[in-house]
Amino acid sequence: MAKEYSRTQRVADYLQRELAQQIQLELRDPRIGMVSITGVDVSRDLGYAKVYFTRLESDCAEEAKEAAEVLNKAAGYLRTRLSRDSNMRSVPQLRFYFDSSVGRGREMEDLIRRAAEADRELGLREDEEPGGGS
Repeated sequence: MAKEYSRTQRVADYLQRELAQQIQLELRDPRIGMVSITGVDVSRDLGYAKVYFTRLESDCAEEAKEAAEVLNKAAGYLRTRLSRDSNMRSVPQLRFYFDSSVGRGREMEDLIRRAAEADRELGLREDEEPGGGS
């Protein structure tokens, strides 16, 4: 069981590295933009791979919809390139999905920053009030 897991993980890591390079060097479509491959999930039978990506200009799936369509149309080409460059018996079918976790992370970071600023402002206001002593 552990050996099978490590094999799927090794294949996923390999696909992540190679796809990042192939997309950067081989795909020249401007609709893709600056894409980073954030993760790959490979099925247990190594037949399918879900490829997660982020895009520099996009924080939500709607903004990256066109890039996802272009990447999914290029999946066959990328799979062919991978099969030539690797010694795998078969390369999984690729499906690209936008990874919105990075955008959500930025939103959470902004919320935390705003809450910390609000706490600081409240702390300053409390310090400015008279102490009510003698």
